[in-house]
Amino acid sequence: MAPTRAARPVTAAPWWERLPDDFRGHSGRGRGSADAKADIGRRSVRQRLQVCGVAALERMARVPLAIMVAAATRSSLAAQGSAAGEFEALRFYEPLARAGDAARVFVPPRADIKIDERALPPLRARGGEIRRRELRFRSPFQPLNPAAMASIARMERSVVAHAEHWCHGDQPRPTLIVAHGFAFDAPWLNAHALGLRELYRAGYDILLSTFPHHGPRAELDLPFNGYGVFGNGLLHFNEVTLLAIHDLRVFIGHLQARGVGPIGIAGISLGGYTAALLASVEPRLAYCIPVVPAVTPIDAFLEWQPTGVMLSALMRSQGISVAQMRALVAIHNPLTYASPMAGERVLIIAGAGDRVTGPNHVQLLQQHWPGSRLHWFPGNHILHFGRRDYLKLMRAHIDRWSAP
Repeated sequence: MAPTRAARPVTAAPWWERLPDDFRGHSGRGRGSADAKADIGRRSVRQRLQVCGVAALERMARVPLAIMVAAATRSSLAAQGSAAGEFEALRFYEPLARAGDAARVFVPPRADIKIDERALPPLRARGGEIRRRELRFRSPFQPLNPAAMASIARMERSVVAHAEHWCHGDQPRPTLIVAHGFAFDAPWLNAHALGLRELYRAGYDILLSTFPHHGPRAELDLPFNGYGVFGNGLLHFNEVTLLAIHDLRVFIGHLQARGVGPIGIAGISLGGYTAALLASVEPRLAYCIPVVPAVTPIDAFLEWQPTGVMLSALMRSQGISVAQMRALVAIHNPLTYASPMAGERVLIIAGAGDRVTGPNHVQLLQQHWPGSRLHWFPGNHILHFGRRDYLKLMRAHIDRWSAP
């Protein structure tokens, strides 16, 4: 178990009320952006030009993602027929988030959950093969909000937890859990992005988890991979995120029962958000590495288009402010809870030109863990220039906190 830091005193106002309503408009200016530019400013002219170029490029590149999210959300509200009913159900979460009691929200999973394992064909890699196993179990997760019971009950594939385990098999080894990004669940893609083959060759085991509504957890006959995360409304988005954390904690218990430790987590984008959330509520983790993490989804959605127009109109129709909107999904935000993880165990990797999750968002996450390290690379959410440098930092961080 990782050493803990003292819990932060409860403030009079939660994080979602302390942020200005126009927080989303600070992505290209303000403290977070200034820190990013100052960091890159100490580097080469080429890297500074890269930051400016990729930031402009990503403002256009994020449009397809915004259209996907907007289409899924709009269809869910149309199917339900009443936005008012959805928002009434969402109000259930605000007092729980305001209390910030992780133990009440993230109930420990049962200890008797049986995990099925089967061997997968090994991967060929330099230095030898990678032994793989598929881990699966039917999740006994129960929604926190009774209003979500029907939505969760309709799921067939998403309630079957899934992970690909790269396991040497000779003895318990330190293990890295990997959480993927939205619609980017392919193990090979995450292996390339995070240098996982090299990490396996160095002696680590790796568990590549699957977020609900992705890959083998995606329901059939949906328009695209990941659609169900937003395609069933924000109430469902809240609960499937809690489901993801529940299932990751089952996998941690499974690993620890086999003598595995230390265990850390890393993730990209939505996976970075998932990793930060897990590290904010799970004391058994040794370290956390969020890479270009999402931090406050509502502000991101309001900045993207066409999601910004759609969400703003929806909020006006319901008489809901930006702060109130944040509160409705704050139940699964890492900023909501006083983390049991010491800040020095957190390494945050961020793109100075990221305009999917702006530099100001990442700054919030660093403030959540005083003493954490924040590394800026001269790229954006998708183009990771300088990846070799941050992979070296990640490896050093993993080595440091995986020592017995």
